[in-house]
Amino acid sequence: MVLCCTLFGKLRYSSSKVKSLIKLSSQASFSSSNQHAAQVMVRDALNSAMDEEMERDERVFLLGEEVAMYDGAYKVSRGLWKKYGDKRVIDTPITEIGFAGIAVGSAMAGLRPICEFMTFNFSMQAIDHIINSAAKAFYMSAGKVNVPMVFRGPNGAAAGVAAQHSQCFASWYANCPGLKVISPFSSEDCRGLLKSAIRDPDPVVFLENELLYGVAFEVSDEAMSKDFVLPIGKAKIEKAGKHITLVAHSKAVGTCLEAAKELSSSGIDCEVINLRTLRPLDEQTILESVMKTHHLVTVEQGWPQCGIGSEICARVIESAAFDYLDAPVVRVTGADVPMPYTKSLEPLAIPQPQDVVLTVKKVLNVQ
Repeated sequence: MVLCCTLFGKLRYSSSKVKSLIKLSSQASFSSSNQHAAQVMVRDALNSAMDEEMERDERVFLLGEEVAMYDGAYKVSRGLWKKYGDKRVIDTPITEIGFAGIAVGSAMAGLRPICEFMTFNFSMQAIDHIINSAAKAFYMSAGKVNVPMVFRGPNGAAAGVAAQHSQCFASWYANCPGLKVISPFSSEDCRGLLKSAIRDPDPVVFLENELLYGVAFEVSDEAMSKDFVLPIGKAKIEKAGKHITLVAHSKAVGTCLEAAKELSSSGIDCEVINLRTLRPLDEQTILESVMKTHHLVTVEQGWPQCGIGSEICARVIESAAFDYLDAPVVRVTGADVPMPYTKSLEPLAIPQPQDVVLTVKKVLNVQ
């Protein structure tokens, strides 16, 4: 797919832009749990996870731009500053390399910082600390230095903010040894995995999605417990199926579920896997599904070259599951272009449910 566009970038989001994005995200709703569960927005799930972990462990603190008095650009940290005060919820200057370095140093000194980026596009300003200071510290110190911290914030395609603010960094960070990389979909994912990430002894990159913040998912009573955590490195089968496996992470899981619903009317039964964690990758769940369905399509909003789908394809081909495939593995990805600013071009640059539907029918040779 080739798109011609004019790229337009902003140095930082304005408050009006943030409010419009929050309104946009709240118009959608997905559900992956039982009908008797409570409805919880993704931002509230993240908020409660941080609140409970800060209450549980006084070493946990939050820092980033506008996280304190403003309650966070997306209201994910709402109420935390009023509850925990200036020492544990810290507004920083607009200098990612500065406050990320402070966070890494504090983790090395025994604290457990949560370092929020207003968007992971801005984490490029701090990538030296994320990779060279945090990820490599344990190995290069021969196991003497732990860096127990979380880098979190919105990742992937947003709305109306052009190429500098709409990009998926999943494959960038998943490439680096020393990091754990989490890319949640639902409120349950966000709540259980963020709590696990905060408790983890190693640095974790936690990739949220801006357009999911205002989406409400059904969450069980068990998942709302203060003791609830999800294991890092374990995928979830969102929908069982027998004809083809769809593997995705973050917002693309919702795209797959919508496509699976449409394909069911044609008698095609899709199995949808929510990866949840990108490093370590739950290879076993993927391979077992492929050996059952004999077909695989990967779906992601990131670019095709060196993407998460590419890694999954390689692992399947290198495994015993390769002999079970009845058709080639196919990737559905974002277009290989920077994100257009023009509203009409945005949906053409990232996978839509219909793209997945057409790909599945092609793989299964169904008209």
